[in-house]
Amino acid sequence: MKMSQMHQETALSRCPNCEEPLESGDLFCGACGYDLSVAPAPPEDHPTIAMAAPVEGGAPGDTAASGPGAPTAAASGSVEWSDAPVAGRSEPPAPGVRFDRPNASGPGLGSDSGSGSGSGSGSGDFELAAPVAPDPRTSAGAAIPEAALTPPDGTKLCVACRAGHVDPDGYCENCGHAQPRERDHMEQELGSVAAVSDRGLRHHRNEDSFAVSTTALPDGSPAVVAIVCDGVSSASRPDEASAAAAIAANESLLESLPRGTHPQQAMHEAIVAAAESVNSLAHDDDRAQEHDPHHHRNAPACTLVGAVMAGGLLVVGWVGDSRVYWVPDDRTTPPARLTEDDSWAAQMVATGLMNEAEAYADERAHAITGWLGADAYELEPHTASFKPDRPGLVVVCTDGLWNYAESAAEMAAVVPPDAHERPLHGAQVLVGHALDGGGHDNVTVALLPFAVPPQGAGSAYSTA
Repeated sequence: MKMSQMHQETALSRCPNCEEPLESGDLFCGACGYDLSVAPAPPEDHPTIAMAAPVEGGAPGDTAASGPGAPTAAASGSVEWSDAPVAGRSEPPAPGVRFDRPNASGPGLGSDSGSGSGSGSGSGDFELAAPVAPDPRTSAGAAIPEAALTPPDGTKLCVACRAGHVDPDGYCENCGHAQPRERDHMEQELGSVAAVSDRGLRHHRNEDSFAVSTTALPDGSPAVVAIVCDGVSSASRPDEASAAAAIAANESLLESLPRGTHPQQAMHEAIVAAAESVNSLAHDDDRAQEHDPHHHRNAPACTLVGAVMAGGLLVVGWVGDSRVYWVPDDRTTPPARLTEDDSWAAQMVATGLMNEAEAYADERAHAITGWLGADAYELEPHTASFKPDRPGLVVVCTDGLWNYAESAAEMAAVVPPDAHERPLHGAQVLVGHALDGGGHDNVTVALLPFAVPPQGAGSAYSTA
């Protein structure tokens, strides 16, 4: 290390660029990243003097403060602004905002002349420290217009600099930072059901979607609904497909369950409604193809899995390879997977051509054989009804999660013990497990704690 650097490390107590306090031995400012090795060392024996007009009758170099807000300059040419109000402003600068002198070449920069004598020659130009662009995530940097400090109601501010407005393309007009999409991470908790969805670490957008809701049966007993959809990435507009399917299935269930429709029949109808909603998106692609013949490749498509708890029954329905798991509160009893994948691997196992380990090790394992979309094969909604005899947790998820906990035992092992009491926290933990495992895909999970009705309470529906 050079001697000049060693001297500077002990002499500097604040960053010359952003005034952030420094610690002994710092080579860079922790707030703005300023290279402290190039900062001018403060004088040892020269007092700080005020920069202003020459005193009348004094020597040309004699100066005095000109009033509130006047800068003070060390003999080295560095500048500090006093805490007094800035002339022409009725209130002091906002914390973290620097208001720079006129004629400077930019926010926080030196004068455009570069002469920098500090002699009060009339132009007032003097030399500042070397310019360093502040990090918009840690410092507001340049002076912010008053309009930016008090944006109109409904204006979306940048998550990085917290000052610039976000343009329609999703970029900050101040620092240029790309804004996260609203669907990159979603969470919802509604009574006894909760869901979390995350973009993951490899995908550029979240193509999953979910819907959770509660309603009442004709006898007044509660019904809980969770729908999870996974967009097919090779299709066009997969994010729109998953959102449309989740909304349509949820609305269908909320309409049919209060009318007294059996939950299993209601689930079947919900899957059909979701398929019709996704199919309708293909018409938009057809219209777009008239203007751009290369726009349309595959119709929008997604998978769907759902669960309904009503009248002591657990009903599941699915098309595709998203899954439902059952995890008993008593972990000494075995968990179970309640769905079968519409996938190449599942077909190989079902036909006896491969065992499960061989099939899922194949690169074609996750090729789906069933989905919702205009170019899907004949729609075959799968539904199943269960009547658990003990309390447990229903896990509804996409393959973004079960790829990292495939078997029922593996899934039960990563579900937090208190997930039935804290479903949102449990869903957050499961999404975190997928991200820790690599986050190769979008990941979505909904948790529904299942409480067994008291003995003799009866059920609104028969399992016959």
